[in-house]
Amino acid sequence: MTEAVRVDSAALTLTGPDGTTVRCAIGRSGAGPATAKREGDGMTPLGRWPIRTVLFRPGHAAPPAGMKLPWRWVRDDDGWSDGAGDPDYNRPVRHPHGFSAERLVRDDGAYDVIVVLGHNDAPPVDGLGSAIFLHCSEGRPTAGCVAVEKDALLALLAQLAPGDAVEIV
Repeated sequence: MTEAVRVDSAALTLTGPDGTTVRCAIGRSGAGPATAKREGDGMTPLGRWPIRTVLFRPGHAAPPAGMKLPWRWVRDDDGWSDGAGDPDYNRPVRHPHGFSAERLVRDDGAYDVIVVLGHNDAPPVDGLGSAIFLHCSEGRPTAGCVAVEKDALLALLAQLAPGDAVEIV
């Protein structure tokens, strides 16, 4: 049976499979139905999103002992397409990229650990939201992701396995 991480968007809490609950941040526009999600709206989409993979920034974070999820290191030229009309919309890309794409190496630490969630990816529909991640918190609302403190995120990753999901309610 798959486990779900539960995000209560009203209480701003995230609860892991072991029952540990921590504070979280969500999108600057709050949370709303996934069917209403649009690129750049700052809304966190409600729903159950499968965990696809985890990305770690070398020198800033590493996989915790016992982690079972697939993962890789973030490279300096890694990005994530958010560009209208891009055939690679809501997919990882390399910079330079011919369309708008977020850089995955950031100065603020938010992307030291990125859990890629399966929102709008099977297949992606242009404009319906990209780069919905669970990532490290910087103490402020996100652009539509869910964020928790890095130590809490690393502890959570040790509890998860392929097939698990993040449920945002």
